Amino acid sequence: MSATPQAFDRGHLLTEQPNPASESLDELDTDELVALFCENELETQQAVAAAAAPLAVAIDAIAQRLRSGGRLFYLGAGTSGRLGVLDAAECPPTFCTPPELVQGVLAGGSPALLRSSEGLEDLLDAGPADLKERGFGPADALVGIAAGGTTPYVLGGLSHARSIGALAIALACVPADQAPMPCDIDIRLLTGAELLTGSTRLKAGTATKMALNILSTGVMVRLGKVYGNRMVDVAVTNSKLEDRALRILRDLAGVERARGGELLSEAGGSVKLALLMALGGLDAHRAATHLATAGPSLREALAALPTS
Repeated sequence: MSATPQAFDRGHLLTEQPNPASESLDELDTDELVALFCENELETQQAVAAAAAPLAVAIDAIAQRLRSGGRLFYLGAGTSGRLGVLDAAECPPTFCTPPELVQGVLAGGSPALLRSSEGLEDLLDAGPADLKERGFGPADALVGIAAGGTTPYVLGGLSHARSIGALAIALACVPADQAPMPCDIDIRLLTGAELLTGSTRLKAGTATKMALNILSTGVMVRLGKVYGNRMVDVAVTNSKLEDRALRILRDLAGVERARGGELLSEAGGSVKLALLMALGGLDAHRAATHLATAGPSLREALAALPTS
């Protein structure tokens, strides 16, 4: 591992600058404090909206990698890394993806989810080492997340991704000229100075969560895991999700709950397969065969059904 680098002056970074609006933060009464936070957080939406173009490019590029057998990795330290782990963990229950398809890699590993280990972010070689341990390869995509854009752990991971021909996407909350990052796609969420100076778990963290929501959901839409605005690949693993599946069948196929339960059972719990059975008049075997050849998009599978 590389030695921990000496501290350098990061005061020029947008995320480290003091916010004039909160100079008297400790003197505000509680109502004023909450109102200030609510007003300031509106800047996160503007920052994400301003990054719409590179977000769209990233979605298409990641989806192309995943269609070809690649995987998506989020890499980060501290809050940035924890947000990546959170987004990755939500993909299997929401989109029925295998756990290895979207992975969150956090400096310090699982213990760092609960106990801060921010010192590990200074190790330039640690990012590549953690990726290699996961079998990260040229077919994969990496989103390196660093609010201030200077985290050695993330920069090392992005450099490694580029060196092997993987897709390297940088996600930061400072302008590129303040903190260049090695990448193929550069996403900058310019949230501005935090109300608590330098605390990037605030606006920067909120904007990062929003951007990751857009990335992962957009990719799954492109992969055919959504029909209309419904999560038709949702994993039916508890009563809440079973209810959601039954309502999807009712709303999209006009199937009453009792019949919906029968279809779900015949489809092995697959909402998409049950919908194809209901809308196409197919049994489970024929529907599964058709989906395998004409899918994975339910819309494309339905369009490919015979019209006799």
